[in-house]
Amino acid sequence: MSEFERLEQGLAAGQWVSLSPEAEAAPIAQLPPGPGVVVRSGGSSGGSRCCAQPSLHLDRSAAATAHWLTGIGVDPASTLLLNPLPLAHVSGLMPWWRSRCWGVGHQQLPAGLMKTPTELLAFCQGLPAWGKNPAVLSLVPTQLARLLAHPDGVAFLQQLQVIWIGGAALPAPLAEQARVLQLPLAPCYGSTETAAMVAALPPERFLAGEPGCGDPLMDVELRLATDGALQVRTDRLALGRWWVDQPDRWESLRDADGWWRSGDQAALSPGLQIAGRIDGAIHSGGETVFPEQLEERLMAALQAASLPVNAVLLLGVDDPEWGQRLVALVGSSDAAVLQRLELLTRPWPAAETPRRWLLCPDLAPNALGKWHRQRWREWLERLDAAEA
Repeated sequence: MSEFERLEQGLAAGQWVSLSPEAEAAPIAQLPPGPGVVVRSGGSSGGSRCCAQPSLHLDRSAAATAHWLTGIGVDPASTLLLNPLPLAHVSGLMPWWRSRCWGVGHQQLPAGLMKTPTELLAFCQGLPAWGKNPAVLSLVPTQLARLLAHPDGVAFLQQLQVIWIGGAALPAPLAEQARVLQLPLAPCYGSTETAAMVAALPPERFLAGEPGCGDPLMDVELRLATDGALQVRTDRLALGRWWVDQPDRWESLRDADGWWRSGDQAALSPGLQIAGRIDGAIHSGGETVFPEQLEERLMAALQAASLPVNAVLLLGVDDPEWGQRLVALVGSSDAAVLQRLELLTRPWPAAETPRRWLLCPDLAPNALGKWHRQRWREWLERLDAAEA
């Protein structure tokens, strides 16, 4: 029995279905009657969490996405939904769920195909609906970058009707490359807690150069807390969530007025703009610094200089004078790169300039394009302990 068949069978029986081993520990007995899913949150900070999403909430999410597609001239009932993401995450669950709601085809793309663009293109060209039905899919920036680096990956992307990009910030060089190729990207924002997308930028506006994640979907309200944190109100918020290592730690998402506070710093003009994770920000010399923004700026500079670096990750460490300072992990084995990086960042403000640069050849985000920063903090602690 496939994982999709197992899920369908459980839902038909009115059950709550856990979509990953981490979700198996969730205290499902505390939930109201199903059906629904318990899915691991893809958040990048804190302990691993699981969210409870009733089937009704996922139906509402699919309806809101269908409304958005209709608004840009795409008939949801005519689409072919391609899915390159794992079912254990909401971004991999929703293409299948939308296919159920819209009565359209769903095609899972094996993970290996996304790393071999020639085989991916050949596989899709063999699908009966390919070229007949508008194909849409969701990607994370890491997958987009890999496809854009290969001619057959570009050919594949050019045959799609809509390409939702989420899970992590879209780097400016990737966005510009996609615009040059006239790819129908739709940067979006969502979470497990909100049953996927709550805002999306139409491809036409993306291609015209508009930044950010567009406007809220039809069933969503957005606002900012006093500290700039994004707050969301929608009738498809998860019932609650648990910490995997603390199954008794239940957290309701809504406040008294129905708002959920995300962990992201944001602005709402033009459209939704995400600055970075509030819990990932550091306070250095009286300045608030968002490492994600600096990582994007660094990668753009590295690509412009054609330096052999796969990734850059900036971590905040305690500093007696500054409060916190940045340490840069650099995904390369070439020591000469570090000198070039120090030169590139010399004009930056002191609070934004890493005080230390470290080679880390294995540095990479996870399969969904997210950084598990705690993992790399522990890597840094082990390195410092070994050198002490």
